[in-house]
Amino acid sequence: MWNAVSIGIAAEAKVETLESAKIESDRKRKKSADRADHRNHHHHNHHTEKDKDKDKHKHKESSSSSKKTKMSSSEKVKASHILIKHQGSRRKSSWKDPDGRVISATTREEAVSQLQDLRRDIQSGDASFKDLAAKHSHCSSAKRGGDLGPFGRGQMQKPFEEAAFALKVGEISEIVDTESGVHIILRTA
Repeated sequence: MWNAVSIGIAAEAKVETLESAKIESDRKRKKSADRADHRNHHHHNHHTEKDKDKDKHKHKESSSSSKKTKMSSSEKVKASHILIKHQGSRRKSSWKDPDGRVISATTREEAVSQLQDLRRDIQSGDASFKDLAAKHSHCSSAKRGGDLGPFGRGQMQKPFEEAAFALKVGEISEIVDTESGVHIILRTA
């Protein structure tokens, strides 16, 4: 019968076996990579001058195309938002309404109407975006005045992303519908 000591010894042996197998696997992988590097180096040294010129041209093209890709994938905006959740929201709770009672009783139309009033107050100068976000937003970013910080493409729900990237700095969006609820967005950078 197995006892605690023999189970512990067996477990240690298993770990040692796995570590040995990993070391051997790493050694084989390194050898294989070294051979591939050697073949690539050997092949590279046998290019003609004409091939080298072609390679330079190809490298310039791929380098500029990769810069374009990096630029578009690293494109970021900075935004703040006010989120009002409603009955149709994916999650019916928030930091303001942990039980979701108010959210579950709020129709989409009521949420939109509330946001339109808030947007009007901001645009008329009667209130600041930051203050209204802190007071009314269902998002935890309310604690930062709605500030979401910088984000890139693919990090937010699609309708939110499209609206944020379409805005100019300082501009406030119309009502934006997402699975989370309805929003107004202020692009800050």
